[in-house]
Amino acid sequence: MKKIIYLLCFTFLFQTGWAQNEKEQKVTSEIKSAIIFLDGAEIYRTKKINLEKGRTKIIFTDLSPKFNANTIQVTTTNNVELLAISHRIDYLTNVKEKPVIKQLTDSLDLISQKNVAFYNDKDAYTIEKDMLLQNKSIGGDNNGVSIAELKLAADLYRSRIMEINKAMAKIDREVNENNRVINRINNELYQVNAKTSYSRGEITLLINAEVPTTTEIDLKYIVSNAGWTPSYDIRAEDINKPINLKYKAFVYNNTDIDWNNINFKLSTADPTVSATQPKMSPWYLNYNLAYEYQSNKITSNMYQQKGMADKKQEYINSEQNAPQGLSQNAYFNGNDNTLAEIPASDFESISVSELSAEFEIEKSYTFPSDNKPYIVDVIEHELPTIYKHYAVPKLEKDAYLLARITNWQDLNLIEGTANIYFGGTFVGQSFIATRNVSDTLDISLGRDKKVLVTRTKLKDFSSVKYIGSNRKETHAYQMVVKNNRKVPIDIEVLDQLPVSQDSQIEVTADEISNAKKNDLTGELVWLYNIEPNQTKTINLTFNVKYPKDKPISVGKSNYKYRKVRTKF
Repeated sequence: MKKIIYLLCFTFLFQTGWAQNEKEQKVTSEIKSAIIFLDGAEIYRTKKINLEKGRTKIIFTDLSPKFNANTIQVTTTNNVELLAISHRIDYLTNVKEKPVIKQLTDSLDLISQKNVAFYNDKDAYTIEKDMLLQNKSIGGDNNGVSIAELKLAADLYRSRIMEINKAMAKIDREVNENNRVINRINNELYQVNAKTSYSRGEITLLINAEVPTTTEIDLKYIVSNAGWTPSYDIRAEDINKPINLKYKAFVYNNTDIDWNNINFKLSTADPTVSATQPKMSPWYLNYNLAYEYQSNKITSNMYQQKGMADKKQEYINSEQNAPQGLSQNAYFNGNDNTLAEIPASDFESISVSELSAEFEIEKSYTFPSDNKPYIVDVIEHELPTIYKHYAVPKLEKDAYLLARITNWQDLNLIEGTANIYFGGTFVGQSFIATRNVSDTLDISLGRDKKVLVTRTKLKDFSSVKYIGSNRKETHAYQMVVKNNRKVPIDIEVLDQLPVSQDSQIEVTADEISNAKKNDLTGELVWLYNIEPNQTKTINLTFNVKYPKDKPISVGKSNYKYRKVRTKF
């Protein structure tokens, strides 16, 4: 027993002696550069420190509390040995508020104090009113009162209760107005990203120097609640000129630390990729029947360390088997209860090449920690383009202009929205979908008003006849395509024949103007090259025969539903 006590005492004195020999330095550092990922960012800090001989604790303070402790990397110079790394979140250090936040919070406190005073006044009036109502009897059971006394008492009650009611109504108006101001201030505080509680990250390094020296410490770590989203400006002056594609990025920072005048790269890599060696699985090929991409949107987040597999994430994250119950874009910083604040609903999955790309941004930028997007110009391309028109006159009376870009894989494009400009005019937004494997990327440039398309039913050639027990309908249409441009155009025109799903319904085509016909779907395709100011006419005639006692609807209504205001 004595030996155990002696051993414990010796261990305590040994550790105390080492602790006393350790020096401690708290240092602040500037962000030297960053690599900003689609979800997350790698922060690079550096600090030059003078060291005495022996062990020293270097505490990097004022860091983002949203760092991922598993990604901390440290290097030292001049033969300084790194012994240990630890980290913590500091919740006690006071953070100096921005002047605008201080002004808003002071106003909020002042108005809240006014409301408290109003509530106290209203309580006093309520108590007084209750006392008056509870003591309204002015005579006993056996003693009456004179008319003069009754009138005097009635006047007193009426005037005092009216004064109380008016005062309470005024208080309610004042409180309601103050509450509206409080809501506006809270909304403004939300916009400037004011925090009700502050925290800062700390990373502690235990290092050892054999001799007094100076070392430069490089510190890297990954933070959440930051990233970038691709966006494009696509400009085409005319259909005989190349497209100008401007690659842009919306960069956001919500790490609680402002990034002031930093140099950075944008990367499509996944910062949470596993360090385990990859293993190949069989490579199967089949027709693309299992996956249908709708509206260019799948709500999920591909870039996650630990997170919730959203129910809508059936395709993108089917391999990840992420546990449910945690925010998708959350990083863990050592405190299991500290999650990223951006909701998973703010994220969408996009297709990214397996070979990641990096974009070196030449200019320095400042990104405040306010969760707002800041536009960064990435790169600009002049792209040789093949233009093609596309028309479905049965559904739309306008022709659409498509730009076909070849060898687009060399551009490192990522799926994202694109602002389309044609002839110097903004024509709308499109979506660049890169997840197809074609070597040609089609970009819709919107409606081309200089290419006119009409589809008219020829009533003189349309008819209804009864043959025995059958009804025969003949439908005739004429489509006219006119090129009002000064250059030739290539156009693809689509229409269709009805497809019978019953042996008693017969569909025959009388005239399809040499269209390419798909017997399975009934689709008709015409490909034309139309010279400037020239017109192309397409005739379509078909017959439908079916039993007259089994009516069917062949022609579709030309009416659409629109919402209008009916009450004013």
